[in-house]
Amino acid sequence: MRLLPTERFRRGYLRLPPNIQEQVDQALDRLLSNPRHPSLQVKKMQGTAGVWELRATKGYRVTFQIERDLYILRKVGAHDILRHP
Repeated sequence: MRLLPTERFRRGYLRLPPNIQEQVDQALDRLLSNPRHPSLQVKKMQGTAGVWELRATKGYRVTFQIERDLYILRKVGAHDILRHP
């Protein structure tokens, strides 16, 4: 699998504090090596077809879609991004 960040993801990532960026990077590395890693808490989002979420930190999430061999990274930010994935 490969990561494909959207422009929206890139903008959100750049707004994050550096220490959170590092934790997001670690979470994405874990996603690539073991998508079922318990710390990620990967799950399909309710009410949004084909959109998944993962936990980067206690308060930060990443939303993504899966297509063929790609994780399409949609958004990253504080937990409230889940209202509009």
